[in-house]
Amino acid sequence: MTHPLDPLCARPLEEVGDLIAQRQINPVELTEAVLARIERLQPELNAFITVTADQALAEAKAAWGEIAAGAHRGPLHGVPVAHKDLLDTKGVRTTAGMKVLADHVPEDDATVVRLLAAAGAICVGKLNLHEAAFGTSSANEHYGVVRNPWDTGRVPGGSSGGSGVAVATGMAFAATGSDTGGSIRIPASECGVVGLMPTSGRVSLHGVIPLSWTLDHLGPLTRTVRDAAIVLQAIAGYDPRDPESVDTPVPDYLADIERGARGMRVGVPKQDWRAVDERIAGLYRAALDVFEHAGALLVEVDAAALLGYYRAMGPIILAEAAAAHAPWFPSRRNEYSESVAQTLDAAGTVTSPQYARAMRDLRVARAGAADALLDGVDVLALPTMMQPPPTIGESGSAASNAARTALTAVFDVTGQPVITVPCGLIDGELPTGISLVARRWDEATLLRAARAYELARGESPMPAL
Repeated sequence: MTHPLDPLCARPLEEVGDLIAQRQINPVELTEAVLARIERLQPELNAFITVTADQALAEAKAAWGEIAAGAHRGPLHGVPVAHKDLLDTKGVRTTAGMKVLADHVPEDDATVVRLLAAAGAICVGKLNLHEAAFGTSSANEHYGVVRNPWDTGRVPGGSSGGSGVAVATGMAFAATGSDTGGSIRIPASECGVVGLMPTSGRVSLHGVIPLSWTLDHLGPLTRTVRDAAIVLQAIAGYDPRDPESVDTPVPDYLADIERGARGMRVGVPKQDWRAVDERIAGLYRAALDVFEHAGALLVEVDAAALLGYYRAMGPIILAEAAAAHAPWFPSRRNEYSESVAQTLDAAGTVTSPQYARAMRDLRVARAGAADALLDGVDVLALPTMMQPPPTIGESGSAASNAARTALTAVFDVTGQPVITVPCGLIDGELPTGISLVARRWDEATLLRAARAYELARGESPMPAL
């Protein structure tokens, strides 16, 4: 039996936050509705590793007491969210999808977990992911396969697969994700939700189990662009405990988000798109038409140099993953899946000159060379994915992972902010997204462009459950 508030589980975060603020619903009932939905859908979709029902209800009761007393903290107060299971949560195990960390219980919260709790968000649990965040399928051998809610025989993308599934199906109003080669944007695209990777250094990585210190990013997966802006507002900012964090002002991300597309210049790469599935290419072109009809000017740009930064990703992620896993690998190799173990084996073959050259390319890109390639445009638009999500059986190969990060990993290198927004259904069945890229630290323009497209596109469907 469904909870009376179950229909609200499909609504945007901002909408339910307003209802809570107006005391038309209370966080306890809303959390109960979300937990009931998790109980119903978890057996089939496996989005969670740990559900924190008792803790969530206690947090919801405390939130309702504060709100009833007139101490409303803002749009996240009393709203259920969930965290990818590589963000430390005090007293709740944090596994990173790894067998070697099955009993790891942190003594403190990650900075992002702490900031969302301070904003009043209710944590309903820890989300399943690709083992060690090192893959794109979320077919986890230790904690079970995460299944795409649009077609349970297919992967939901990775590594933040549980995050994409939870948001797409109403098991959380927002979820945290990490992105090292596309791990926020791939599942967001393939589950039909919004995924935002902020500028490198914008959101703290303190308390996050690393894959690559240089390439890792944290960001939100949400149902709408405004929801993404709300979550980013809560988690952005300098953190001296994170050596990658940058002390730079955080603007009001909602201030200009409704300005629309008129007058915006949207860059369209002139590169050959033949490698992109023709159905995705068609939806991408249709999305560009939506932008144009909304008043944006489409400008052809040469993105070859930008996309060329992709070559730096491999040596960096492999070398740093080898270092990050040194406490357990190869000494506990038998506790890794064979696919991840083989990738870590390959990591040992990266030479010092390869790593040094890749890091030099990254530094040049982040110092302004990548932003210079956007001269004359406000944002760059490109497909998020080249192909539809594979079946679970097709998803495990290194070649599959490489192809699935072809249009995403370059921006983990450049450190530019990227957002993916749903842009239609492949054959009317499987979602895909359009990605927008802005200059470093210009998430405000990125969000404005994404919101303009979202409004012109109209409401996006949820999977039939």
